[in-house]
Amino acid sequence: MTFVLPELPYNYDALTPYIDERTMHLHHDMHHQTYINKLNALLVDYPEFANWPIEKILTNLDKLPENLRTPVRNQAGGHYNHSLFWKMLSPDFNQKIDAGLLSRINKEWGNLQEFKNAFSSSAVAVFGSGWTWLVMKPDGKLQIVSTMNQDSPISMGLTPLLGIDLWEHAYYLKYENRRPEYIKAFWHVVNWAQVSQNMSQSSLSEIVM
Repeated sequence: MTFVLPELPYNYDALTPYIDERTMHLHHDMHHQTYINKLNALLVDYPEFANWPIEKILTNLDKLPENLRTPVRNQAGGHYNHSLFWKMLSPDFNQKIDAGLLSRINKEWGNLQEFKNAFSSSAVAVFGSGWTWLVMKPDGKLQIVSTMNQDSPISMGLTPLLGIDLWEHAYYLKYENRRPEYIKAFWHVVNWAQVSQNMSQSSLSEIVM
């Protein structure tokens, strides 16, 4: 298997004014493609692992040769996280959240605004590069977690429902060092329909890619 760059599900300028066209080109065409190129190069001499789906790689890192584990975790995580991220964004701004998902969020955080506050606070607090996620635990409960670099929740046995990329390449051209402004803008472009779909999947391997 050769991993390939997925197409964006919308035009590069579709998230303007919240995420600008130049950032989307740079982020998708260059940064995401680089993760894929490096992952393919790492696995070229290991066909037994190159033929695994990306989810299997990230949930079985301990089965890789020791010298591959960290670089594959970084590059495969970058590919997987971004493949999810593009679908978690939508040009249908300020989407309404469906009742089922809202009920689950209310159960854990009281209301949607309190969830957004907690998620945003976690995202602001990430030191350096990483992600903040809404995940579903194996027991079905929802949780907010942050991961460093390109580590993915699925490597921790968690199902990612919603994530925000906190690497500077995701926002620096427009927001410079003003990460809180980027996080505030992010809420306008969340694809809540995709988050609900992710929650309804029956296993990690079925999360939409």
